[in-house]
Amino acid sequence: MRILLVHKLYELTGGAEVFFRETERVLRESGHETLMVATGDPQSEHPGNVVLMQAPAYDRGGMLSRLVNLPAAIYDLGKKRQMAEIIAGFKPDIMHVFAINVHLSPSVVQAAHDASVPVVGTFNDYKHICPNYKLFHHGRICFDCKGRKFYRAPLNKCAKDSRALSVASAVEAYVHDWLGVYDKFDHFTFSSDFMARTTAEFWPDRPFSWSKLRNPFDSAAQRPLDVYEPFGLYFGRLIDEKGVDRVIEAARDVDGFPIKIIGNGPDFEHLQAMVERYGLTNVEFLGPKWGDELNAILARARFVIVPSVWHENFPYVINQAFALGRPVIGSRRGGITELVAEGERGLVFEPGNPGELASHIRRLAADEGAARRMGAAAKRYSDANFNDDTFLAEVNSAYEQGLDAHSRRRR
Repeated sequence: MRILLVHKLYELTGGAEVFFRETERVLRESGHETLMVATGDPQSEHPGNVVLMQAPAYDRGGMLSRLVNLPAAIYDLGKKRQMAEIIAGFKPDIMHVFAINVHLSPSVVQAAHDASVPVVGTFNDYKHICPNYKLFHHGRICFDCKGRKFYRAPLNKCAKDSRALSVASAVEAYVHDWLGVYDKFDHFTFSSDFMARTTAEFWPDRPFSWSKLRNPFDSAAQRPLDVYEPFGLYFGRLIDEKGVDRVIEAARDVDGFPIKIIGNGPDFEHLQAMVERYGLTNVEFLGPKWGDELNAILARARFVIVPSVWHENFPYVINQAFALGRPVIGSRRGGITELVAEGERGLVFEPGNPGELASHIRRLAADEGAARRMGAAAKRYSDANFNDDTFLAEVNSAYEQGLDAHSRRRR
């Protein structure tokens, strides 16, 4: 099968790009013919099956320059023409779209629709139903735009606390809705049942075909250590929606049990000030760490804390923790509860209740055996569900459903 994979960026900047590239690798190694399309520097070094387009300069220059470039960020007719030429040359059996907003825009989906190429879309954030993509702003969960009330975005200043960006995001959402962008997708994939249910709530009048497609990840390659040292670990961005302040609040009531925090971000000074204000000596900030340096700490932790206050779809940190046999204390948000499975691979708490988090920390601090049992279950679950064979079966199933839905829609 010839598969055209499309994503906003080729350069590795985060988990979304890892997902994009790893999907292509698994497909190519299984015998599919692949072509990747993304934005990036065409002069940079890249494989022969990669086509790089120029991203719009929507965020550079003065206000006038940004306004001039805004239409291309919302719906880029130039990218549509380029994609039509790529499709004519490659003749894909299916187009698999990842995150395309702004850098490529949904015009590339229209190019596939015009050429009668089935389109499967992978959605790992809420951009298709929420102008700011998070269903969260200013410390609260937000469903205000439900029912196509996108004008609520600028009223809330929900896009980076900027009225101008929020207006642009609302205009983008209205244009995409008017053009019927998401009606051009034949099949959707989500990493969690939660995201599928939430999408259905926002789209009561738009039935859609969907299946679950979880992160491509080689869990078995990770070797857990037979140690569960007495410390809890948070690692990730230090930003308000991640709920790290809940960890600091809970740390006041865990009898001095050590909590290590890895990462950086805009909330670092605020969190550090909380620790100083409370006089805590059991919280240690280790700064950002990656790769082997991160794993060396993660592999020894008693447990990992994922305290998100927004509806995270599928936190990659849970993949990493489970693969190294660490149980997770996770918030009751988004897809986190599906992964943790209360009492099986960890514990779940309400993020508005730091006392409940503290209770879970004390439980695993006092009961290493429980942490070991949950950690072993997490490793078994991870190895069984996160490997190339399982991912290939899921993505091939998504393609089959997309082809079938496309055929039925044409009839």
